[in-house]
Amino acid sequence: MADAISTGLLSELSAREKYAPANTEKQELGQDVFLELMVTQMRNQNPLDPQDNSEFVAQLAQFSSVEGLDKLNNTMEGFVGSFQSNQALQASALVGRSVKVDSDTSYLAADGRVAGTIELPQSTDDLSVIVYDSVGTRVAEEQMGSQSAGSLPFSWNGSNGQGGQLPPGYYRFEVLAKIDGSQTQIGTSLSANVDSVTVGANGTISLNVAGVGPVSMSQVKEIL
Repeated sequence: MADAISTGLLSELSAREKYAPANTEKQELGQDVFLELMVTQMRNQNPLDPQDNSEFVAQLAQFSSVEGLDKLNNTMEGFVGSFQSNQALQASALVGRSVKVDSDTSYLAADGRVAGTIELPQSTDDLSVIVYDSVGTRVAEEQMGSQSAGSLPFSWNGSNGQGGQLPPGYYRFEVLAKIDGSQTQIGTSLSANVDSVTVGANGTISLNVAGVGPVSMSQVKEIL
């Protein structure tokens, strides 16, 4: 009997929506509507076979849960939208600035320098930084000797080590360390200019870094 009454109430709701004016804004089914439904059920139930009170309480709890989840979803959607907008604003502020990202290539500007960081997994007695031009010719080398494990910053101003200055352009850096008696190539983080920002269809934000390509905000090691 209760199921039949519930079905009738749902039909009544559908009829209300069907014959509502076309310009009437759809109203949210809040606590008042649910309470009205429950009271209507009580009025129309079979007096010889009344519905148990616990069933009414369970219905009200379900209605409240659905309404709460809907409000939570709307709140989260607003929060995500605000977060993405703030992230886009922060990313746009980096355009024209230099950041450090994992890369072995960077652009040397006129009268500029390339800043980098070496992550040494172990101590070494022989550490060297070798620089190559865009065609693969070795153009500079710096011997850094013994170094302890950890982060080791370095910079290069375009000098060829013989008193000459190399022209602006892209250069590749190779870091070699003697570890356990063998030469090991070590990765580097290098400074590079942020040319632009791209916002993807799904809201993801990428920095377009000169000589590196698109990188996410989480890949930025340091803002210079």
